[in-house]
Amino acid sequence: MKFTVTITRDEDGMFISECPSIPGCVSQGRTEEEAQRNIKDAIKECLEVRAEKGMPLTVTTRQVEVVV
Repeated sequence: MKFTVTITRDEDGMFISECPSIPGCVSQGRTEEEAQRNIKDAIKECLEVRAEKGMPLTVTTRQVEVVV
Protein backbone atom coordinates (compact mmCIF):
# COMPACT_ATOMS: atom_id res chain seq x y z
CA MET A 1 0.00 0.00 0.00
CA LYS A 2 1.12 3.55 -0.64
CA PHE A 3 0.38 6.41 1.73
CA THR A 4 0.87 10.15 1.54
CA VAL A 5 2.88 11.48 4.48
CA THR A 6 3.78 14.96 5.62
CA ILE A 7 7.15 15.92 7.06
CA THR A 8 7.58 19.21 8.90
CA ARG A 9 10.28 20.62 11.13
CA ASP A 10 9.41 21.60 14.71
CA GLU A 11 10.82 24.40 16.85
CA ASP A 12 13.50 22.07 18.26
CA GLY A 13 14.76 21.09 14.81
CA MET A 14 13.21 17.60 14.79
CA PHE A 15 11.40 16.40 11.68
CA ILE A 16 7.82 15.31 12.41
CA SER A 17 6.21 12.84 10.03
CA GLU A 18 2.51 12.14 9.88
CA CYS A 19 0.17 9.98 7.82
CA PRO A 20 -3.07 11.99 7.40
CA SER A 21 -5.13 8.99 6.30
CA ILE A 22 -4.41 7.13 9.58
CA PRO A 23 -5.54 9.22 12.58
CA GLY A 24 -2.84 9.48 15.24
CA CYS A 25 -0.11 7.97 13.07
CA VAL A 26 2.84 10.24 13.82
CA SER A 27 6.59 9.76 14.15
CA GLN A 28 9.75 11.84 14.08
CA GLY A 29 13.46 11.81 13.28
CA ARG A 30 16.59 13.92 13.43
CA THR A 31 16.65 14.10 9.63
CA GLU A 32 13.94 14.00 6.96
CA GLU A 33 15.21 10.58 5.90
CA GLU A 34 15.00 9.23 9.45
CA ALA A 35 11.51 10.66 9.87
CA GLN A 36 10.44 8.98 6.62
CA ARG A 37 11.87 5.62 7.72
CA ASN A 38 10.20 5.95 11.11
CA ILE A 39 6.76 6.81 9.71
CA LYS A 40 6.89 3.66 7.58
CA ASP A 41 7.28 1.61 10.78
CA ALA A 42 4.56 3.63 12.50
CA ILE A 43 2.17 3.05 9.60
CA LYS A 44 2.70 -0.72 9.79
CA GLU A 45 2.10 -0.73 13.54
CA CYS A 46 -0.95 1.55 13.32
CA LEU A 47 -2.52 -0.65 10.65
CA GLU A 48 -1.92 -3.78 12.75
CA VAL A 49 -3.52 -2.24 15.85
CA ARG A 50 -6.47 -0.84 13.91
CA ALA A 51 -7.07 -4.27 12.29
CA GLU A 52 -6.87 -6.03 15.68
CA LYS A 53 -9.45 -3.63 17.14
CA GLY A 54 -11.76 -3.91 14.13
CA MET A 55 -11.32 -0.24 13.28
CA PRO A 56 -11.30 1.09 9.72
CA LEU A 57 -7.68 1.01 8.55
CA THR A 58 -7.79 4.50 7.08
CA VAL A 59 -10.01 7.54 6.75
CA THR A 60 -10.80 9.24 3.47
CA THR A 61 -8.58 12.14 2.50
CA ARG A 62 -9.11 14.45 -0.44
CA GLN A 63 -7.43 17.39 -2.04
CA VAL A 64 -9.55 20.49 -2.47
CA GLU A 65 -8.77 23.65 -4.36
CA VAL A 66 -9.01 26.93 -2.46
CA VAL A 67 -8.74 30.21 -4.32
CA VAL A 68 -6.80 32.79 -2.36
